[in-house]
Amino acid sequence: MELIMFTKMLKNIGNLPLDQAADYISDIGFVGADLTVREGGYVLPEEAKRRLPEAVKILRSRRLTVPMITTNVIDAKKGHAKDIFMTASECGIKYIKLGYWQYEGFGKIKDQIEHVRSRILKGIFELSEEYGVTAGIHIHSGDYLTANPAFLWMLLQDFNPDYLCAYIDPGHMAVEGGLSGWKMGIDLLQEHIRMVAVKNLGWFQEKDEKTGQKRWKARTVPLSEGLVPWPEVFGYLHNVGFDGPVSVHSEYEHLNLEDLIRQTTEDLAYLKGILERL
Repeated sequence: MELIMFTKMLKNIGNLPLDQAADYISDIGFVGADLTVREGGYVLPEEAKRRLPEAVKILRSRRLTVPMITTNVIDAKKGHAKDIFMTASECGIKYIKLGYWQYEGFGKIKDQIEHVRSRILKGIFELSEEYGVTAGIHIHSGDYLTANPAFLWMLLQDFNPDYLCAYIDPGHMAVEGGLSGWKMGIDLLQEHIRMVAVKNLGWFQEKDEKTGQKRWKARTVPLSEGLVPWPEVFGYLHNVGFDGPVSVHSEYEHLNLEDLIRQTTEDLAYLKGILERL
């Protein structure tokens, strides 16, 4: 497994140029980076043909691998998808995270799954096959089509996972299925998993400003403290032979850059300890 850092928070919190972000990623101890190629990211979609090779060169100059990029692509014919897939392939990037399809509301889920599977994913799969890359569909809690691992399993039926795969996120899976849903999801998707996202979350009570009532809200917490039993997760992944990129998200929105780096360093040490015991 290849432990890499998602570059999102270095851009969002620190507003760091990529060369400085690369230095932090290397100094923390990661072997690679998960580069944002989307609106607000280090590479804008419309500039992918020119800027993505430049960004990869910067990261590799720090001895960092770039096994994957994170995009907002949700249709092979939109969002500069072809340029992104083609350029990623030319740069030797194997994995491409896709964007999200919003859940369209009660009573529509079956039709939405069938529409995305038969009309949208077919084109993305063909694009992946053409350029020899793997597009990953990320599990995200909330009103997203892929909040439930079983829905993702339905979407991926009949597609070769070497070109269209499951990008699991046990943090989001635990939010949606806290006791055993996350475990059953990994079991169901095991043949499709090629990418893993790492973050941990917990439930916290907050007062609703409008009603004054207490509501439960999920927030990011250190990897060792949240809902996800990481030793068990990585034990299952090891058992099914997973050996792909593990993107550490460090989505600590409330921290400044210095504290973000400190917490990410602790998280990485925690992860390495788990993997060493497998």
